[in-house]
Amino acid sequence: MNTTINLYSLSYRQTKTYIIVFLFIAGNILFPMLFHAIPQGGKIFLPIYFFTLLGAYKYGLKPGLLIAVLSPIANHFLTGMPPIAVLPDILVKSCLLASAAAFAAKHYQKLSIPILAGVILFYQLGGTLFEWLLSGSFYTATQDLRLALPGMLIQLFGVYLLIKYVLKK
Repeated sequence: MNTTINLYSLSYRQTKTYIIVFLFIAGNILFPMLFHAIPQGGKIFLPIYFFTLLGAYKYGLKPGLLIAVLSPIANHFLTGMPPIAVLPDILVKSCLLASAAAFAAKHYQKLSIPILAGVILFYQLGGTLFEWLLSGSFYTATQDLRLALPGMLIQLFGVYLLIKYVLKK
């Protein structure tokens, strides 16, 4: 199930970088709005990470990190979500996700379900460790691991299908 695709490593000097970042941040604002209409939707579906994974895997580390940092902050100021108390956790997870996705794409130069699963597992485990250290509560830190399997599966298969069939060039 490996797919060779066109991957990019955009720089901060390219206009295309900022257009892509803007579009993916918009996705990371609108997608969560959809899922927050469902009780516990944000916690179950993890929508704030979807376009970060997509952008970092397809377009590289620099756009990925911009999306990772600016999406949660813009979301907070525009919608009040995520709450300020969880913003540090989400920012760390977003940056771990963007870094892992860009690294995996550059290293493997292909798209596959196992590679994406590894990226998702990496950011979830790293983020869980950070949350545990910050909160002191293992139970709170493992919330995503307990509740968010549907969201991780949407990230895995949604990003795979979008890159393979929609963003293939």
